Amino acid sequence: MFPKENSSNGYHSHRERARRGTRRSRASRDSISLRVYDQQQQQQQQRAPCTDFDMAYFHSYAHLGIHEEMIKDRVRTETYREAIMRHQSFIAGKVVVDVGCGTGILAIFCAQAGAKRVYAVDASDIALQANEVVKANNLSDVIVVLHGRVEDVEINEQVDVIISEWMGYMLLYESMLGSVITARDRWLKPGGLILPSNATLYMAPVTHCDRYSGSIDFWRNVYGIDMSAMLSLAKQCAFEEPSVETITGENILTWPHVVKYIDCYSVTIGELETVTTRFKFNSMMRAPLHGFAFWFDVEFNGPAMPQSNYPSSTSFTDNHLVNGSQRKKRINPNEALVLSTAPEDPPTHWQQTLIYFYDPIELEQDQVIEGLVTLTQSKENARFMNIHLEYTSGGRSHIKESVMR
Repeated sequence: MFPKENSSNGYHSHRERARRGTRRSRASRDSISLRVYDQQQQQQQQRAPCTDFDMAYFHSYAHLGIHEEMIKDRVRTETYREAIMRHQSFIAGKVVVDVGCGTGILAIFCAQAGAKRVYAVDASDIALQANEVVKANNLSDVIVVLHGRVEDVEINEQVDVIISEWMGYMLLYESMLGSVITARDRWLKPGGLILPSNATLYMAPVTHCDRYSGSIDFWRNVYGIDMSAMLSLAKQCAFEEPSVETITGENILTWPHVVKYIDCYSVTIGELETVTTRFKFNSMMRAPLHGFAFWFDVEFNGPAMPQSNYPSSTSFTDNHLVNGSQRKKRINPNEALVLSTAPEDPPTHWQQTLIYFYDPIELEQDQVIEGLVTLTQSKENARFMNIHLEYTSGGRSHIKESVMR
């Protein structure tokens, strides 16, 4: 049910493989509840243009395999359903927007929770099938499927709730959070609900001898033949790009570091263009350091209120401050619902993202690993992510550049 660890350097799950697939045929457009928006004829004033890269991204999500993989991820899907039911008092009788609705499953969960109206928005052709799903479940009087970008479609009323499964690998890959921010700024009422409400990206140093041996040491002796001449190429092929795979807590060498905390009620699109953090780790064991792992979690909390006189002990660490801005405090901190992709938690289709070194570093217990990581939206394609990693340990400094594409 869950994706297994990749045996190569790529991160081509169904989400990625579908981008190489064929475009799905268009279904009938005669449904009243389906409003198809021709993106190239929309006025683009003060809105991000739809690029060829965006169109390719939207076309990839017309492939059913992507949605099948996500829906079969029970950790993901059941957590979202539980979040909707936990917040039923905010949803029943209210207006909801589902950003990137896909097959419409979250929109249907909201309708089942008593929403008065749900706008299910998706720029991919999967919206056509979502509309058929809505009709088959007799929900056309509640769910309105809008086929178009959030930046382009029109909703002629303010909404009470925004829900979206926007998280990509390493949290920010694919840059879909920008669409949630756009929906928030266009339609969300003051005091409205956003699910999930916040997200946190983590990193930690890892050791993974089996992975390194399987990809690199294999070439030292192939059926009795010395193929060590392949080692340099093998390292490049295996570790040049980020790798999405499943590791366990046993691979983690230290407590994690917070790379970025995101408050979905206040984050801006510009804030996501570049994320930089300095880190310092102390290895908890003697082991080879093979790279760094990244993972995230998201929380589903009620509408937030500004934090003012709360004790510091109830706050997140200073790493969570965003440009010095004031964070928001959840109403019921003891009832937070969390969707985690951490190595020690049940696996999800996001797995973990690993940045491997070409050569491991032998660590002693308590040895310091420090440095800097910068995540930047690619100028070529904002849905790609450039990763700049500087790290120092044992008196030696290194730089690793990679692109998640």
